[in-house]
Amino acid sequence: MHQPESVIPQNNRQAIFGYLFVLLGAFGFSAKAVLVKLAYSYSHQLDAITLMVLRMAISLPFFLVVALWSANDSAKTNDAQRLNRQDWLMIFGLGLLGYYIASFLDFAGLQYISAGLERLIIFLYPTFVVLFTAALQRRAINRHQAVALALSYAGMMLVFADNRAMASSGLLLGSALVFCSAVAFAFFLMGSGMMVKRIGSTRFTAYSMTVACLATGLHFVIQHGVKLLNLPADVYWLALIMAIFSTVLPAFLMNAGIRRIGAGSASIISSIGPIGTLALAFVLLGETLTAAQLAGTALVLIGVYVVSRAKS
Repeated sequence: MHQPESVIPQNNRQAIFGYLFVLLGAFGFSAKAVLVKLAYSYSHQLDAITLMVLRMAISLPFFLVVALWSANDSAKTNDAQRLNRQDWLMIFGLGLLGYYIASFLDFAGLQYISAGLERLIIFLYPTFVVLFTAALQRRAINRHQAVALALSYAGMMLVFADNRAMASSGLLLGSALVFCSAVAFAFFLMGSGMMVKRIGSTRFTAYSMTVACLATGLHFVIQHGVKLLNLPADVYWLALIMAIFSTVLPAFLMNAGIRRIGAGSASIISSIGPIGTLALAFVLLGETLTAAQLAGTALVLIGVYVVSRAKS
């Protein structure tokens, strides 16, 4: 009788840590949009790729350390031998798609739309996964999924209409860019499942993020050349905060949380993300909170919750 009594508290402790890790990871990811908007406000010359390269340059050493540690650990267990040429091509392609292309489109879109609207559009990616998976597998969407999708997109249109009523400049362009970012991230998730099972989530994240960091640096050099950046000190501080607290830590916290509580529970807890973004945007950016925005956000969260439950 003694052994079960010691196991149960340990399981409870693991679950508590899992919930905490996912909550912190979701909050870190949600803060990114607000930090990007703050950085843009400090310098009108700052563009998406410049801010991205600052974020990635600071993040890269962390991911390289984890990548080298993972490769060394895998070599000791003869795990690295299982990575063939096709595996590396998958890692390269998914890293470009999920962490470079999707991120660039997101950063570019944030030049035109509010942080709250951006987070809601991005948060629709689980619904895109459902739609694309159904299309690829040629199967119908069930009634629960159809209702969830209708709720999500109705909420999105409500928030979009509210922003349009406020005559936001570049609303259509910014929303389209972020929408494409969410679509790219949905495809990334669909393709990354196999690689995560094959090499583990930590190793995959480290490798694919390293690819994205290098691609971002190449993009910057092609667009701006090799030159020293002359930006306000506040931009560099925000890039540092973004790299550590909205990139590196959330990525590994989310992975650690999912290992402890599962993807289904993690996706539900992650719904705090848009709410956190709205709160931070209200406090730090002075973005307005209207009844239409709150109602639209609630519809999106309910829809995504239903879809996530159905998937899990």
